[in-house]
Amino acid sequence: MGESLTLPVPDTLYATYAVAYTSPPPDPRELAREGVARRYRPPVRDLALRMLDSPLLTLDLRPAAEFPPLPADLLAAFGAGRRDLAGIAAATHLLAVHAAYRPGWPPAHEWVTRAIAAAAAADADAPVIDVFTPQVLDQDRILRSLPGPDGGVRLVDWILLPHTPGTHGFYFTTKGLARFGLPELQTENVPPHLVEPWARLLNGLASRVLGLWLDRLPAGEHPVLIDLPEIVQVGLQDVAAAQGEHEEMRREVPVRLRLDTDEEGEPLLTVLPADDGPDRLEHLCATLFGTTRPA
Repeated sequence: MGESLTLPVPDTLYATYAVAYTSPPPDPRELAREGVARRYRPPVRDLALRMLDSPLLTLDLRPAAEFPPLPADLLAAFGAGRRDLAGIAAATHLLAVHAAYRPGWPPAHEWVTRAIAAAAAADADAPVIDVFTPQVLDQDRILRSLPGPDGGVRLVDWILLPHTPGTHGFYFTTKGLARFGLPELQTENVPPHLVEPWARLLNGLASRVLGLWLDRLPAGEHPVLIDLPEIVQVGLQDVAAAQGEHEEMRREVPVRLRLDTDEEGEPLLTVLPADDGPDRLEHLCATLFGTTRPA
């Protein structure tokens, strides 16, 4: 067993959001500029206004037929309602908001594209689609997800934890760590009664792993490779931090990360118990959260 995992650092990270219009604006860039200045506070406002004047961000307004169709089935699976889907189907034009940025903090590509898409959609009551997820986001949710003056965000507003049933339990994978340049986390064969506590543990682990990753990406530097520990401690404080909350208790459990690849050859981090033995997922959840079986 090695002591660390070596992960490549992407040269550039990208984010794309779409706005579905039935009546497109004549000047989406000016509309976005006015909306950003009116709706947001620093740091989002200043980042967005700077990127609107830079080649790092593009706004592409075209007839909807000139873009690949948005995946209605996936949007519905990730929570889009009938009204959202009807608005997308009726759209005559799409505005693609696309940005590129370096890995590290802040994730300006994500903050800025989300903020600009929301600003460009607000007056028209147009659906905003996070193409990465893919997911339709309403205005209130977008505002809650963006950082306040302290620059802090809730990680759960930027990652999802889809899980699917299988023969021997549920398969979990995060959807969102790639926004920051990290591989997604996955776990196989999670027993049904552990779905809720394991999801909480994975949220906390995502927060801890992202913190380790960012610690190794100092401002102004861009290493080609980064080493992360193979054994990672995840605790109640990490679970709370992912929710934007604070926890005094420092109870922690160890998990092991294994570097794998998905069907397309992209890296994945498989989450395993640090120690072998039966019922290890049960033991981890019980140690961290208390009893895990229904009463």
